[in-house]
Amino acid sequence: MRRGSRSEKNHLVLVFLISIGVFAATTAAAFSSHGLTDAEAGLIRRRQLLYYLDEYGDRGERVSVDPSFHFSNPRLRDAYVALQAWKQAILSDPHNFTGNWVGPNVCIYRGVYCAPLPCNHSLNVVAGIDLNHADIAGYLPEELGLLTDLALFHINSNRFCGTVPHKFRNLGRLFEIDLSNNRFAGKFPRVLLDLPSLKFLDIRFNEFEGAVPRELFDKPLDAIFINHNRFAFDVPDNLGNSPVSVIVLANNRFRGCLPASLGNMSNTLNEIILMNNGLRSCLPSEIGLLRKLTVFDVSFNQLLGPLPEEIRGMVSLEQLDVAHNLLSGRIPESICHLPHLQNFTFSYNFFTGEPPSCLKVQSFDDKRNCLPQRPLQRSPSAAASIPTSSVSTSAGLFSPAAATFAASSVSTSTGLFSPAAATLAASSVSTSTGLFSPAAATLAASSVSTSAGLFSPAAATFAASSVSTSAGPLPPVVGVSYASPPPPHIY
Repeated sequence: MRRGSRSEKNHLVLVFLISIGVFAATTAAAFSSHGLTDAEAGLIRRRQLLYYLDEYGDRGERVSVDPSFHFSNPRLRDAYVALQAWKQAILSDPHNFTGNWVGPNVCIYRGVYCAPLPCNHSLNVVAGIDLNHADIAGYLPEELGLLTDLALFHINSNRFCGTVPHKFRNLGRLFEIDLSNNRFAGKFPRVLLDLPSLKFLDIRFNEFEGAVPRELFDKPLDAIFINHNRFAFDVPDNLGNSPVSVIVLANNRFRGCLPASLGNMSNTLNEIILMNNGLRSCLPSEIGLLRKLTVFDVSFNQLLGPLPEEIRGMVSLEQLDVAHNLLSGRIPESICHLPHLQNFTFSYNFFTGEPPSCLKVQSFDDKRNCLPQRPLQRSPSAAASIPTSSVSTSAGLFSPAAATFAASSVSTSTGLFSPAAATLAASSVSTSTGLFSPAAATLAASSVSTSAGLFSPAAATFAASSVSTSAGPLPPVVGVSYASPPPPHIY
């Protein structure tokens, strides 16, 4: 049988694309903030693969530039190509967010922010993109790699699918990336490890799977959010190499124990959330070195043994949650004397002793333990079977189930989980978990607790008068606030 001609192949591709377009048009009403069906997500991923048959996407979208268009510099022309390619990769835009993405003036496109280059203030470039909560369905085309001056890329709470483009490695100035609450899939996007300026990484509430590269924890990041994915991996011994101030790994699946290297994070770490990760064994004594830590949450795991006395070294601790584990013994009195402790949750364990000082903590929860003279404790038969080795959750020792714990188990008094993310994709996110930090693009000083040290200094829109022609604060990107402290040389 003879091979089909190139024109025949192109015809088949065209027919397939038309069928996709018809499907997208006829099902546009089905797309909503409630998420995508698996079939719809699969369609978008197949379309991405159709356009990029080679590994690095050298085919790309077909974007023609009107010869009558005038661009003040070549970078804005590249930005036009990138954004038009992205518009072609959008299958549903129910709020017409990208409706004004027409014409050569990309700096007036909705969600696109321009700023002058620090080294040449006469050169305006695309420095930020913020499509948060736009409810857009589609994928990320490789042409986005043309936005080489991009510093902020925020697309949380949409319905983007597929993978992160290989050509993101060209975004050498990228400082913040927020892909959270979408339908991205596949392995950890290693291309993000190639970004030399990256400080803020947020890929939570997606469908990434497999191992998390140990190199992630050697990157000089300020914040890591990878919670609520499908990662399954051994906890790396270099976890403590990370200089982050906040790290949230919750609701994945770990193997192994917390490494002693956690103690190496004593100078930077403010908040660590490790709930519902399948952690086993005991807590390392080195956690007592984390003197700047304000939030420590290891609830809904399978931790064994007593609470380390060394926790007394966490002198800045405000929230301690060890609920729903297999911990036993007596609560060390020194923990309840920590000067800033406001919330201590240790319910659903097997503790047998509780100092009176713990009852004076502003907010505490001690139910379902083995504490004499305290209400709502375990039955005598359950108390007699204090675990001494790892126990499967199928034994029924965790109630309610770890995957469906209520939002009330997470305190919001520090501002860590305020405000809640809006327009969550119900198909991929359980809103009962409450695990939402402020969205990177909408952080304001009033919405972040500076006492917790999560974002220091508080996010703000930087005034133009603060821009220095030499190494100094970032120039402003009008309409966009930074989640982490701005770096000296990039946008």
